[in-house]
Amino acid sequence: MPSIVLAGGGTAGHTSPLIATADALRRIDPTVEILALGTERGLETRVVPEAGYRLELIPPVPLPRKPTPALFAVPGKMLNSVSAARKVLDEAKADVLVGFGGYVSTPAYVAAWRRKTPIVVHEGNAVPGIANKFAARYCTENVITSFPGTDLPHAQYVGLPIRRAISTMDRAAQRAEAQAFFGLDPAAPTLFVTGGSQGAQQLNNAFAGAAADLQAAGVQVLHAIGPKNTLEVAQTGPLPYRVLSYVDRMDLAYAAADLVVCRSGSNTVTEVSGVGLPAIYVPLPHGNGEQRLNAKPVVDAGGGLIVDNADVTPDWVRATVPRLLHDRARLTAMSAAAQGVIRTDADDRLAQIVLDVVRSAS
Repeated sequence: MPSIVLAGGGTAGHTSPLIATADALRRIDPTVEILALGTERGLETRVVPEAGYRLELIPPVPLPRKPTPALFAVPGKMLNSVSAARKVLDEAKADVLVGFGGYVSTPAYVAAWRRKTPIVVHEGNAVPGIANKFAARYCTENVITSFPGTDLPHAQYVGLPIRRAISTMDRAAQRAEAQAFFGLDPAAPTLFVTGGSQGAQQLNNAFAGAAADLQAAGVQVLHAIGPKNTLEVAQTGPLPYRVLSYVDRMDLAYAAADLVVCRSGSNTVTEVSGVGLPAIYVPLPHGNGEQRLNAKPVVDAGGGLIVDNADVTPDWVRATVPRLLHDRARLTAMSAAAQGVIRTDADDRLAQIVLDVVRSAS
């Protein structure tokens, strides 16, 4: 039976495609042995075991982006982490390593090279991260990207693995169930606001500040603020303004919504565009600009808009959002344009690539 180690962690951008790929591997070959590799710092410590997969942890090795005193400690930490990763690969008798980026991937790549284990690299963003840039220099094949045009050597565009509950959903068929689930009025347009798994303070403040205006304009709101945030919104009209810390049923949130305002992480862009949900993307204002580039193919096709983080204020919400939500023809056109821009079958495609690598090696 194939033994496959999946390395990735830190944020949902790494853990979500890892879990989606693991699920696809099990669907295709139920005999496969799957082990996830992460660090104690990341989201993987919770979500990987919850998904039913075994997780092993190795010491994290943050790579400073600028010269600092911490840089001198990196070689020693890296050797320790590579040794720990090598031990995991040996004990698992790994046939292949699949890296999704993040702190855990660099030592895992090095350990795999040392034991001559085949490597598959998956890059989740339009702009590649440090670990995958490093790996792609030495991998002459099986470098997989989530977006077309990602600048990596030997890259093959396959897409980002996402949850089957999202990739196979029918928004129209699930709309009534979704509206009932969240206690929404089926006759009113619905706005979904989400800043990702941790929330976004800029979005929270802007929409809370315009809540009364949205309700007065006949818009109901489903607002995921993030588990560590609090937000008080007065109910000033008959339509609900639902404030949630976290949304466990994102499929139903997408089905209930006519429009979403969200960040443009790779997972969000793939899911939102894949289900044909019109979107206003608000890229993170820091980082290396990958979130803007993630959303660009969808926006260029007419399936969404990009708005700078600093421009999202209560005044902007009042002036922009109700008008768009009441423009049914434009929303319909945006929905049609979004679908098909980014692949939603990447879980099965990546899983098959991984299994083909195992068969070739054996």
